[in-house]
Amino acid sequence: MKIYTLAKTQNLPISLEEAWDFFSSPKNLKEITPPYMGFVITSDLGDGKMYSGQIISYKVTPLLNIPMTWVTEIKHVEDHKYFVDEQRFGPYALWHHQHWFKSIEGGVEMRDIVNYGLPLDPLGRIGIGFVRSKLEEIFDYRFRKVEQIFGKYGS
Repeated sequence: MKIYTLAKTQNLPISLEEAWDFFSSPKNLKEITPPYMGFVITSDLGDGKMYSGQIISYKVTPLLNIPMTWVTEIKHVEDHKYFVDEQRFGPYALWHHQHWFKSIEGGVEMRDIVNYGLPLDPLGRIGIGFVRSKLEEIFDYRFRKVEQIFGKYGS
């Protein structure tokens, strides 16, 4: 299977504590996901605090308004530093998403590293251009939405 990587960095004019509180809460994911994705969390999140081993299930409609189930596991959490979610069931053959946070002058740097593979390899590679453009679109939406919520860094 061919593994692809998408990496994005965004600086925000907020504290590390504020960034961690927002991004480590699965309940906030819907707010920064494009509406056309039809994103709904279908599992019970309990008190809303993320923890290693947590299983989270979602309904999403990424293509042609067809709903699908996506299940991820929070594999690793180091408080105020990073967390990793991995797909257990869903559209990818591999989905490993690292979320990194660090304090910088005037705010926080947030870095995402997504390693992903497509199903039906090698036939799935035919769709890599489309999949990559959709991922870029989703992360671009998130970038803009996060700036709306927290403001632009350096302003």
